[in-house]
Amino acid sequence: MVFRMKTTLIIPDPVFDDLKRQAAKRGTTLSALATDLLRQGLATRPKREKLPPMPTFNCGRLLVDVADRDALYEALDAGRDERLYGRARKKD
Repeated sequence: MVFRMKTTLIIPDPVFDDLKRQAAKRGTTLSALATDLLRQGLATRPKREKLPPMPTFNCGRLLVDVADRDALYEALDAGRDERLYGRARKKD
């Protein structure tokens, strides 16, 4: 059993006119021609282009070990203090 789905497509008039002419030339229906052309288009998908490599940057040495939670919080607090007070606060 073949299932068919009805759908509405918005096709520009010049394309629709070409489709009607082609269907008449081939002695087929618009639906059959559109289905054939869609199948051909889907079967001949363009190959994916290889993407260029991502850029890399040398930002210098790491300033804090992100695996060390205490060191990370200390660095974040120092940055916050510099923004708030213009300098890092001394530890008590």
